[in-house]
Amino acid sequence: MSFENAQTIVAKDGVQLETVKRGAVDPSLPQNDTIEQRQQRRAQIAKTCAAYQWTTDIASLPGVPLATHVPSDDKPSIVWWFHVLEVGLAIIENVIAVELHPILAGLDDAARQIVSKSQTQAQEISSSVAALCEKHGHVKNGLDALDALEAGVAEAEQSSDISALQKFAGEVHDIFLILIDILKAEEAANIKSIEAYRDQFRTMKAPGIAYTFQDDDEFARLRVAGPNPMLITGIAELPENFPVSAAQYAAAIPGDDLQQALADGRVFLNDYKDLEILVAGVWQGHAKYVYQPMALFAVPPGGSALKAVAIQCGQDSSQYPVMTPTVAEKDKWGWEIAKFVVQVADCNYHELFVHLAGTHLVSEAIAVATRRNLANIHPLWSLLVPHFEGTLFINNLAVKTLINQGGPIDQFFGGTITSSQLTAVQGRLSFNFYDKMVPHDMARRHVGDASKLPDFPYRDDALLVWNAIHEWAEQYIDIYYSDDDAVTADSELALWATSIAAEGLMEGFEAISSRAQLVDVCTMIIFTASAQHAAVNFPQKQVMTFAPAITGGGWSAAPMQQDGHDKQEWIGYMPPMSLSLLQLSSLVLLGSVYYRPLGDYKTNRAPYKNWFQDPRITGDEGPLSRFQAGLRAVEERIIARNKRRMHPYTYLQPSLIPTSTNI
Repeated sequence: MSFENAQTIVAKDGVQLETVKRGAVDPSLPQNDTIEQRQQRRAQIAKTCAAYQWTTDIASLPGVPLATHVPSDDKPSIVWWFHVLEVGLAIIENVIAVELHPILAGLDDAARQIVSKSQTQAQEISSSVAALCEKHGHVKNGLDALDALEAGVAEAEQSSDISALQKFAGEVHDIFLILIDILKAEEAANIKSIEAYRDQFRTMKAPGIAYTFQDDDEFARLRVAGPNPMLITGIAELPENFPVSAAQYAAAIPGDDLQQALADGRVFLNDYKDLEILVAGVWQGHAKYVYQPMALFAVPPGGSALKAVAIQCGQDSSQYPVMTPTVAEKDKWGWEIAKFVVQVADCNYHELFVHLAGTHLVSEAIAVATRRNLANIHPLWSLLVPHFEGTLFINNLAVKTLINQGGPIDQFFGGTITSSQLTAVQGRLSFNFYDKMVPHDMARRHVGDASKLPDFPYRDDALLVWNAIHEWAEQYIDIYYSDDDAVTADSELALWATSIAAEGLMEGFEAISSRAQLVDVCTMIIFTASAQHAAVNFPQKQVMTFAPAITGGGWSAAPMQQDGHDKQEWIGYMPPMSLSLLQLSSLVLLGSVYYRPLGDYKTNRAPYKNWFQDPRITGDEGPLSRFQAGLRAVEERIIARNKRRMHPYTYLQPSLIPTSTNI
């Protein structure tokens, strides 16, 4: 058994290159090692701890346990940078096309010169990136590790090339900000309309929701197949502050009875009361608004899909009346405004609680604890570390550019940046590790019974992926832990669990005393970093890029009656055109980068060797092969399901699930 889990590569000229970190050849548990080997383990962990340190003092997320910095092992691969720049340059192309299109009042000569200069700069960057991509031909052409070395791209060259790509990415970001500032200056001359919002997709295809978002069934479907399937909850009685009448219910669900539906378990609620911490902000002298609505849905008798029943635009029923679906001219625009209010709240809940807090920040805490407490020859180190690839880097970038003062969250979300940050902090520190396990979460929210809620694509596909990961974790752990006593005897595992709970401030995390519990824990970690993040990240491009459908802030106060509104008032709730383009661009980037699918375990530096080296794992009939075969079977089942679904749900197809939270 060796304590070296990295491979030294020697180029043809005899130069020794940087080592490539990999899983151990012969992983071991500390209790099975000699005294000398345990000392070596402790020395290696102590050295790693110097590179991975905790802080709760990051100003953007005060109180959240994060890494103090991003060690070199956690920086992205060159492949990832090529993906990001490809998307970033496409975004610049689209923004320039928008600015040169007559949907704007027209740019003055100075602005046109800036746009022209930006276009030239972007073209020069594109040419430079293409040259590097050609140099690293194995990235595009799929050559294996040996072919990569034969092509003359030694690992030693990658640092400088990655630095160049990172510099280009910074320049693309700067160009983007300059172009958005031009739009802000033209804002007063821009007339908002649904057509104008659609026209912001000049060189990109507008998502389907840009044409269907007003449909009530589409509105209901988003609760179970949209960016945020994590809030809808089955209820047996209405909240006291949401007095939907039997008549209102019957009007929305013809032929049904409210009390019977409640008794049957067919009534569901989205309650956004947790957004009460948000404080409405201001953008360029214009007031923004945040909302805490309540939305009721139901499955009709014998039906399968949710139907919208009622919306209350605030928590106080004496101030905000119950609004219901209607086609009556005097009431229909009030209903459209109410749906928009819900979508603004859903966007905030999704981004702050579900996406940032529930995936990115949860994975970071476990990543840091893993590095600080498990030796790199521990079997769980090999199992888990690939699922943290790029996470510390992307989180650090988000803190600096996304949820910071002046960043996108500050601009197109309704809350002040401080209150948005504190909402994310609350979401992270209240995240209960065991409660959020998929089977537990479904039961807790009373949405696990397919006979009550037949059409819930996230639930059904998530359980398939969860079970495949669970089988992989179980087979893997059984190889290294002979019984439950081996689990309780593992001193590194005990320290790791304590660190996640105490230093990582992970609510509900507890000591691990059995193999079954350890399997559940590892399944949750892998699922959160991969599938859960995919399910809440990639809908951003398909659903959230079109601001009239969903956006982060309102631009008028929540309505206090359903009648008396018109179309222009409804459009007035939507963001300024420059902010909708900022939203579109930001979420296209976040929702377009697919890097390294689940089950593909490789190192993150050329020559991209296989991560696992233990023959017990990598054998033809071993756990890894079975996991990969299981994922292919899940893929086939989801594809078959999507052929039967009225609306395909693709976010949890394993081929579209990255291994880690890396964007």
